[in-house]
Amino acid sequence: MRVAGFIANRIAFNQQRSFSRFIIRLSIAATIISVAVMIITLAFVNGFQEQVSQKVFSFLGHLRIQEKEPFKALIAEETPIERNDSLVEAIRQYSEVQSIHPFATKYATLKTREDIEGVLVKGVDSTYDFSHFRQFILSGRPLRFNDSSYSREIMISAYTAKQLKLSLNDRILIYFIRPDGSYRPDRLTVSGIYKTGIEEYDKTFAIGDIKLIQRLNDWSSTEVGGYEIFLKDYNKMDVMAADIYNMDIFPLTWDTKTARDISPNIFDWLYIQNKNRNVLLGLMISVALINLVTCLIILVLERVRMIGVLKALGATNWTVQQIFLRHSLFITITGIVFGTAFALGFLYLQQATGFIKLEEEAYYLSQAAVKIIWWQVAAVCIGTLLICFLVLMIPTILVRKIQPVKAIRFS
Repeated sequence: MRVAGFIANRIAFNQQRSFSRFIIRLSIAATIISVAVMIITLAFVNGFQEQVSQKVFSFLGHLRIQEKEPFKALIAEETPIERNDSLVEAIRQYSEVQSIHPFATKYATLKTREDIEGVLVKGVDSTYDFSHFRQFILSGRPLRFNDSSYSREIMISAYTAKQLKLSLNDRILIYFIRPDGSYRPDRLTVSGIYKTGIEEYDKTFAIGDIKLIQRLNDWSSTEVGGYEIFLKDYNKMDVMAADIYNMDIFPLTWDTKTARDISPNIFDWLYIQNKNRNVLLGLMISVALINLVTCLIILVLERVRMIGVLKALGATNWTVQQIFLRHSLFITITGIVFGTAFALGFLYLQQATGFIKLEEEAYYLSQAAVKIIWWQVAAVCIGTLLICFLVLMIPTILVRKIQPVKAIRFS
């Protein structure tokens, strides 16, 4: 073991100019690039999926409870349901549930002296948790509610504000169609302007008071469009949707839907990113392996005479194999360490400066988002080391086929 380690170190830190020295440096560089690209790819995909998902959740919640309407579109008004305080309280008892609140939507037309724009007003009440939405507010604040009447405030998107040339605190005339077909005008104040970057939402939604929608639809105060539920971990959407639906007190005519069920096109697109990520990871692992295997074969061929001498002096095949395995591990570990350091430095720089910009209309983000998951970083490092070690056992088999007499004569 000591002999193998000593010889491996002499080869690794050899300062003489040689072709193998160039190949070793090239292999280390390839390993650095491969490890760095894998870590950066994972962090970018994680950040991208989480940021876009949070934008969807801010409008839809993680789960929705509504009347069963199998073919209902995202931009359609809801069939009213009666409030069920017993069910709401039972749902709140789940440790995974962060908040639950009622909502309803209503088509409306916003009008100024010069322009007109259609929107879908999403009504919420004072129990709504705006913490999910604050990150998208460009100016102003969330709605203020009062107990005596409905709030005369509205939040609109930056797109709608631009189309209607509106600013914060401007008053806007809004028209609703009542159930009897008549128009009901009202005047509301713009309390906040938001931007999610998801064109489908920014062009469609405005945020208002659910009491206004109840009044316009001639609903009683106990009727709502449905309930939105926010979870502590959105990865448990499907499990929680099934658990709530199977509750004994859950009404038979109601249904639970996840945000993925309501807006499948966005989540299908996000799922495709996983496939792209896996392809890139596979390519980077292949590059690292091919470079290391090639490097080891060159090292073995260049040291044929040394191998012959060592065998003639009584060294076993395994002892000679250890020399090259140690050398290969030195290359791999060096590449992993410097690759990880470079990747983390690059990612922290992106978090601090956001120098990588994206076309928001296409990607829903104005800059590349980063989310570092440390177990993934560790998995890349350990996985690269383990896979490389196992694969590098193959070239060392060449050592067993080298005969001492022929090797010593090799030039």
